[in-house]
Amino acid sequence: MPGIGVIYNRKAGRNRRDPKAPYRLARRLGDHGTVVAPDSIDALMRAAEDFRKFDIDVLGIAGGDGTNHVTLTGFRDVYGSVPLPTVALLRGGTMNTVANAIGVPPGRPDGLLDRLVLRYLETPRVPTVEQWTIEVGPSLGFMWGLGTVANFLTMYYESGVPSPWTGFKTLARGVGSAFVGGPYVKRMTRGVHAEVELDNGEHWGPRDFFAIAGATMREIGLGFKPFHRAHEVRGAFHLLGIYATPVQFVLDLPRIHRAEGMRDGRALESIVRRATVRTDQSQLQYMIDGDVATHPSGEITVSIGPSVRIATMN
Repeated sequence: MPGIGVIYNRKAGRNRRDPKAPYRLARRLGDHGTVVAPDSIDALMRAAEDFRKFDIDVLGIAGGDGTNHVTLTGFRDVYGSVPLPTVALLRGGTMNTVANAIGVPPGRPDGLLDRLVLRYLETPRVPTVEQWTIEVGPSLGFMWGLGTVANFLTMYYESGVPSPWTGFKTLARGVGSAFVGGPYVKRMTRGVHAEVELDNGEHWGPRDFFAIAGATMREIGLGFKPFHRAHEVRGAFHLLGIYATPVQFVLDLPRIHRAEGMRDGRALESIVRRATVRTDQSQLQYMIDGDVATHPSGEITVSIGPSVRIATMN
């Protein structure tokens, strides 16, 4: 029957410390839906098949950015051309950038589920915002990047227990190292030599890029908003090709935090629906929604994906 279906990721950052949470969420949900805590991709796909069969109204996801994109990818594969249910981001992970950018209130999965159930009982059409996705290889997400973007996350996960404070310390160490040219910043800012073909006819490079990244939302974490034009055109994403030096990039961080964009002569940018990046590398390490993945060739295509309705829960 229609209702709320919740996917709970026990391995998500904050969820790990609360093993009884799925049972507590199920009690709060009562007769209005079900909670599933899949322990594998196969189990996630089976849950998606069940949720589709019962025609759920709302898909709740209890986890962070990584859980969100893995869940949406799996459900897209099961639902195919059928639109996904309304999505409710219930947080619970280490990184909740997407939830923050959408304006989902802060809180734990319990409290957010309470809000969701209340809105659902008022009307099955809970208040939502439209958010477009990005497709990268087999994955569906909201933000993607090569070069420094992926390097930063790799070093962030190596720095200790992942948390906003760890992210801040990783960034601060990189900023300090940029002015002395130390090995830390050299590793973090290792870029990519590439050419980029855009669907609007533009062609970038070949040249050295500090980072190549795109997103359908303005914020990328820690309050920084490099994709300030992400909502400029419906059904498109903001793509950046940054070629600034590490010091120039650091000096532009306040502008990026204020969503003002980088200074002239430090980055290329465009609003696109599709972009193909070509390099001479045998494989590419990239970031998608806070996860680091490896693409099995030196050419990768990023394109706009389907839009999803995300519950605001305000």
